[in-house]
Amino acid sequence: MLRSISDLHGSTVHAVDGDIGSVNQAYFDDESRGVRYLVVETGNWLNDRQVLVSPYSVKHTDPGSSVVQVNLSRQQVRDSPLLDTHKPVSRQHEIEYLRYYSYPTYWGGPNLWGMGAYPAYDPPEPLDTPRDTPPRPPLHTDQPQADVHLRSTNEVKGYHLKAADGSIGYVSDFIYDDTDWAIRYLVVETHNWWPGGKAVLIAIHWIDVVDWLDSTVSTALTRDIIKNSPAYDDSIPVDRDYEVMLHRFYDKHGYWSDADAGDRAALE
Repeated sequence: MLRSISDLHGSTVHAVDGDIGSVNQAYFDDESRGVRYLVVETGNWLNDRQVLVSPYSVKHTDPGSSVVQVNLSRQQVRDSPLLDTHKPVSRQHEIEYLRYYSYPTYWGGPNLWGMGAYPAYDPPEPLDTPRDTPPRPPLHTDQPQADVHLRSTNEVKGYHLKAADGSIGYVSDFIYDDTDWAIRYLVVETHNWWPGGKAVLIAIHWIDVVDWLDSTVSTALTRDIIKNSPAYDDSIPVDRDYEVMLHRFYDKHGYWSDADAGDRAALE
């Protein structure tokens, strides 16, 4: 199901033995455009510390609910690697984090989640196992420690959208698939660009360039076609009918067609 990142903001994160805090923002991969972590404000019980929660541990994010269920214990979260949100999340920190929770790495494979299309795996040990054993040796990987590609959704909100013939709006939200955690669309507000402006969706694969220094996202679409595109209403879920209508308006190929073609090929 497609949902907005803003729906997650403020949601209570509920572990197997109690609440651990509320969602503050999300980190996404600027290459594959997948949501990699939720950043959780823990509040008083951990002295307002912020922690990362991976989609690997998320059990439920039911539509209309303000609770995110995770398959973690409070003690696991308490003992997890410290996060400095004032600095970029390094690959070394990710390795330490994934090793701590015994999660597989998502990079280096052919799919959004490494060897898998979804953040699913079989844990080698129960997730509520106490972490009072001596630390294991550092995780070794044959993959080079590549440049950091994690970006904060809070950071990118407000980026201006540059169409082929000029600016037309700014990013106000993100629409993601809560099954594979792929970002599918940017929500762009155009109210300040012409009278009667509206919110519109721009598919992530229609974005050609993101300038992280200039705080802009660029597309080959024109201002006029974006201005006349179907409006986005955040009170109505984005379903496949709306997606088909949107892609037909832009005369674009739908991302779901690739998945359907892959499924058909696998059956042949």
